[in-house]
Amino acid sequence: MNRKIVLEFEKPVAELEKKIDEMKDYSSGSGVDLSDDVKRLERKLEKLKKETYSNLSAWQRVQLARHPQRPFSLDYIKGIFTDFTELHGDRSFGDDNAMVCGIGMLDDISCVVVGQQKGRDTKENLFRNFGMPNPEGYRKALRVMKMAEKFNKPIITFIDTIGAYPGLTAEERGQAEAIAKNLFEMSHIKVPIINIVIGEGASGGALGIGVGDRLLMLENSWYSVISPEACAAILFHDSGRGSEAAEAMKLTADDLLKMGIVDKKILEPLGGAHMDYDQIIADVKKNILKELSILMKLKSDELVDKRIDKLSKIGYWQE
Repeated sequence: MNRKIVLEFEKPVAELEKKIDEMKDYSSGSGVDLSDDVKRLERKLEKLKKETYSNLSAWQRVQLARHPQRPFSLDYIKGIFTDFTELHGDRSFGDDNAMVCGIGMLDDISCVVVGQQKGRDTKENLFRNFGMPNPEGYRKALRVMKMAEKFNKPIITFIDTIGAYPGLTAEERGQAEAIAKNLFEMSHIKVPIINIVIGEGASGGALGIGVGDRLLMLENSWYSVISPEACAAILFHDSGRGSEAAEAMKLTADDLLKMGIVDKKILEPLGGAHMDYDQIIADVKKNILKELSILMKLKSDELVDKRIDKLSKIGYWQE
């Protein structure tokens, strides 16, 4: 991991960490015993961390969800699955590097895996289109999910996108149709589907691989029909008021859990998922295995009926 990137609200924590490191360096270099002072500051640091990260606002969680050092889909795929083989192309137009699809082993269970992938630097972001899939990405995802149904393999999807690519070329190739078809097809696929929001879950771009039997969210992820900035631009005519919009949108895991949209929140290491890759990957794997142990016991028709019933209970409508 490269140098730690500090968010604005984390600066008091970072400053205290720096002070402790400086005291340790001075003590070792000068021979002056500062161990008592260091221990006192370390206790203060631990208390400050707990206070900071246990009282995060919706906007601060959005910032953590966007943290550039946060684990991305391929980090989870490589950490959870063995013998992963990536599959390319939609058999119609081309491949989409923002959507990673393939087959891998989850312990002794053969699974199909789909995930939206961002980049960590400019070159990689251009290659991954900043994690914004084109229509061919959604069609590729559906192709491998239909293959999963044919060969009776459970499907795991990792959601992390600021939205489907909104460019003219994507619209010309049928972006809306591709996402809409995925929503319909995924609701009827006769194998278990587990969706996990690992970072950002924005709009139809997220929903295009987000229909399933279980929806899990990481503690500092968000899921909504629109980004806070875009919402603020519409409501307040000022995208800079994204923090206000985030509070009103009820987009955090806690909010969605209360509304019954999300099935489970996965806790993150103190400070966010990027603070301990091994721990968060192990926790996500444990939760996938737990849910699969339940879903794989259901008959295919019962699985689909329960999925549709679950989805039908979301929201309110009047005839």
